[in-house]
Amino acid sequence: MSIAAAKTVCVTGASGYIASWLVKFLLHKGYTVKASVRDPSDSKKTQHLLALDGAKERLHLMKANLLEEGSFDSVVNGCEGVFHTASPFYHAVTDPQAELIDPAVKGTLNVLRSCAKAPSVKRIVLTSSVAAVAYNGKPRTPEVVVDETWWSSPEVCEQMQMWYVLSKTLAEDAAWKFVKEKGIEMVTINPAMVIGPLLQPTLNTSSAAILNLINGAETYPNSTFGWINVKDVARAHILAFENPSANGRYCLVERVAHLSEIVKILRELYPTYKLPEKCADDKPFVPLYQVSKEKSISLGVEFTPLEEGIKETVESLKEKKLFKPPSAI
Repeated sequence: MSIAAAKTVCVTGASGYIASWLVKFLLHKGYTVKASVRDPSDSKKTQHLLALDGAKERLHLMKANLLEEGSFDSVVNGCEGVFHTASPFYHAVTDPQAELIDPAVKGTLNVLRSCAKAPSVKRIVLTSSVAAVAYNGKPRTPEVVVDETWWSSPEVCEQMQMWYVLSKTLAEDAAWKFVKEKGIEMVTINPAMVIGPLLQPTLNTSSAAILNLINGAETYPNSTFGWINVKDVARAHILAFENPSANGRYCLVERVAHLSEIVKILRELYPTYKLPEKCADDKPFVPLYQVSKEKSISLGVEFTPLEEGIKETVESLKEKKLFKPPSAI
């Protein structure tokens, strides 16, 4: 059994897309996992976790609420590593402060305060996002390389009403200030648009971006994103915990691609599907840019090709019955 066998770690928001894969890989490596969920009795959120190999022996589901101070005290107590993944991600919001910003910022600080009280905690790995990196008003064009030294600007986010981006930027900033003040070790993982197979039975926001394209959409958005496979993201979290020299932030982007390229890949993979033929507007395409892989590769991250991630997403959406292919309708 590996060295992990003796270690207990915590994963917050364990029923989420990235977190579910993280729990799966941690159990596979022999860790004991204390997993926080809002409602342990909600089988829709927990069944897929309880079905994982090793869950019966080493997975402990615990109730915790991001906005309730002290609610993570018992969850992180006795853990060497804390993976804080819990943070809402959706675009349609009516009250950005209550729906996105407070859970992200206050929730992160609540988890960190619990960690500061727990002498067992050696390192925190925070799931941040490229959202906290790339949106600062600087031009992003093909020759520009975004890296870990970039920070999104809260002013730019507010101006553009990018509330999710703002929530991730404020949360990561608050986290760094807190851990520096308390002398706690923390590493952040900053993935772009995450795709790949779903373990949870419900649709998550980034997989929905692929579903929208295959589900009869007339047009595709004029948007350019970085893309990364969910399994690569989960593994990067574990590398960030296990590697003593891991430090600071790690941007995770396999490729930056415009939605037109995603449609092109889908067309090659699924020629019979009805896919959008044109862009949602007639403006020039939002330009591509580069995101440095240097730091993530130095951590040991191996990147799954975008094409593979797209295929895995579609196959998983079919398997979860979240999408019916044309022949099955």
